[in-house]
Amino acid sequence: MAPSRGLSISQAQRVCSRHECTSRNPYAAGRSFRTLSTGWTVIAPNDLLLPGRQDALRSSWRGSAIRYTTHGTARQHSSFTEKLADPANKLQSYVSRSSDPYLNLSIEDHILRKSPADSTVLFLYVNRPCVVIGRNQNPWTEVNLDILNAARGAHDAKDSEPPGIGTVDLVRRRSGGGTVFHDEGNLNWSITCPRGDFTRDLHAEMVVRALRKLGIERARVNERHDIVLDQGHERHTADPQDTHRTPYTTDEGGPRPLKVSGSAYKLTRQRALHHATTLLSSPNLHIIPHYLRSPAKSVIQAQGVESVSSPVSNIGLDVSTFQERLQEEFASMYAELGAPSIVQTVGEEHLNIPDIQKGYDELQVHT
Repeated sequence: MAPSRGLSISQAQRVCSRHECTSRNPYAAGRSFRTLSTGWTVIAPNDLLLPGRQDALRSSWRGSAIRYTTHGTARQHSSFTEKLADPANKLQSYVSRSSDPYLNLSIEDHILRKSPADSTVLFLYVNRPCVVIGRNQNPWTEVNLDILNAARGAHDAKDSEPPGIGTVDLVRRRSGGGTVFHDEGNLNWSITCPRGDFTRDLHAEMVVRALRKLGIERARVNERHDIVLDQGHERHTADPQDTHRTPYTTDEGGPRPLKVSGSAYKLTRQRALHHATTLLSSPNLHIIPHYLRSPAKSVIQAQGVESVSSPVSNIGLDVSTFQERLQEEFASMYAELGAPSIVQTVGEEHLNIPDIQKGYDELQVHT
């Protein structure tokens, strides 16, 4: 997972500062820890992230932070991969207890890599506040890095800068697509399925059906495969089974629909990953545009993929209600495969799995 092109000066421009770290294991129960801040992202280990020290950092962190569990616990988490990869488990469903974006994206990638080629897997997670950029995007043109850096104490906030909401991670995901903002009012849904079954609308339509069963009749899939809420003022007759049109859909010139879910994809030889946001009840809706608008965009010519801006809105549902409804819709959609053979929660303890730990480390050094 390489950084976007045009970022060769990034390592020279990172400014690192060391903070106290009271525990080498950021997830050990009852232990506090503080983070090491860089100009772009936040990492937990207490070694400076310089190119010549990355191997030493990983070795040190794994040795003291990850292998703190007993042999029995390690075996328990290795069984997660065994169950995930079992060809008998055609339909699986997971929910993360963690709000760590690096961990959730690493578990998601592990599911893509290890699940059987003919299986379909649902993964739901909520991240702490973070900005997530696409694999081929340039953060200098996509993100207001001054706000992120000011929140981390990397520089003093200017009077002209909009207010921030505290520390916000900057994460580069492994899929394409545009830049998005995650917080506690956004549910991320991810489905990994056989590549031959994949279409860009297939699972977005599933989400729309789930929303409509919760009374959100304005929800539909648009021509960009995003989920929007129509804003028409008059109610017209519409087929309730049509997930691409609602009673409030208007022709060109009418009120512009509001985006509530944006998607990104990653395809392998046999597998397809479709993951997306769902703005349910974000408390930061008013400030998201400040984070996703780079003041440097007009003066930088970049070769990366640019995001497409759209007006956004909250749906007005709480996360737990929608999460439960979406799990039910997923099981209904694939009822011919039987009930999901695995319905399980995952969390920080899964960092004991070497592949997930490796992915976790990679996401932090490749922003």
